[in-house]
Amino acid sequence: MRELLEPGVARAEWWRRLADGRIQCTLCPRGCRLRPGQRGFCFVRVAREDGMELRSYGRTSGMAVDPIEKKPLFHVLPGASLLSFGTIGCNLGCRYCQNWHVSRARDERLLGVRASPEAVARTAERCGCSGVAFTYNDPVVFAEYAIDCAAQAHERGLLSVAVTAGSILSPAREAFFGAMDAANVDLKALDPSFYRRLCLGELEPVQDTLRWLHEETDVWLEVTHLLIPGFNDAPEDVERLVAWFAETLGADVPLHLTAFRPAYRMRDVPPTPAATLRRARRQARGAGLRYAYVGNVVDLEGEATVCPSCGAAVVRRWGYTADRRGLDASGRCRVCGTSIPGRFALPPRTSGARRAAAEGDHRGT
Repeated sequence: MRELLEPGVARAEWWRRLADGRIQCTLCPRGCRLRPGQRGFCFVRVAREDGMELRSYGRTSGMAVDPIEKKPLFHVLPGASLLSFGTIGCNLGCRYCQNWHVSRARDERLLGVRASPEAVARTAERCGCSGVAFTYNDPVVFAEYAIDCAAQAHERGLLSVAVTAGSILSPAREAFFGAMDAANVDLKALDPSFYRRLCLGELEPVQDTLRWLHEETDVWLEVTHLLIPGFNDAPEDVERLVAWFAETLGADVPLHLTAFRPAYRMRDVPPTPAATLRRARRQARGAGLRYAYVGNVVDLEGEATVCPSCGAAVVRRWGYTADRRGLDASGRCRVCGTSIPGRFALPPRTSGARRAAAEGDHRGT
């Protein structure tokens, strides 16, 4: 059990002392340089005389039982439920954040629910969930808490899932994702200026995270890309993104092309038309991506998982409801026997970010 400095406050893992006496956070690319008492951009990491502390440990802004499809994860236990929770704060500043009331919160009183890592896992088990999802705000900013919750979940045979923008540095990256079984990473655009102007962040570290997850780990990876009218939805924008995706992540990593809804500081931007999503999906499939989906709209074809060999719909979806009867227990198409990449059975847990493939964990044919 991690020792707490006080209720809800733990020592942070990733920092260094600078020559001028300031404390630099080494968790994410922002690299905040802080005097004792100052908070980082994320709000929840605070410099101390003797290092840095995390002020959202064991405290959440709320919990809910969610379908796994809501994360979205389409190739992990279709139809399963996860205990989802978050804290407050974020290391990005997206102008269109749907969860801005917690990600941009500057009031610790919003952390009204106390939940130790053991209590989180116990609650997930009691609710009949298949795992725990760290979501609502980016779990990178409460990485120590998420890692400890994941360890408790694994002791009970539950999955751990991260929903993140992927803005994290090594070695924190290895520790954080080493505790996760699956992740959905939000790739916001393939344009550095988009990240700087709309997200107050950087593209390159996110690309590095995606490459590393795909090439160096057995964490199951899916990617979300939100299409915002007038900002990243032009055919040439999508073409550039899916070409990079196909070359870097390959044909079998699922890509979720989702609809924007007006929020936060971009309420004057219209919602994404369904036609734009369908066109983007055609572009993704044209680039060779086998598992391109549309989201935040009703589209039975665009939400179905289709066998790449015989064309059978192996998982049909209606919103957050999934019918996986087209798959057998090990994730093979019942029509032709092709293995669908994904994690379709709870695997035995082994240590480290690089894990041996377990029964029910397929990377393709």
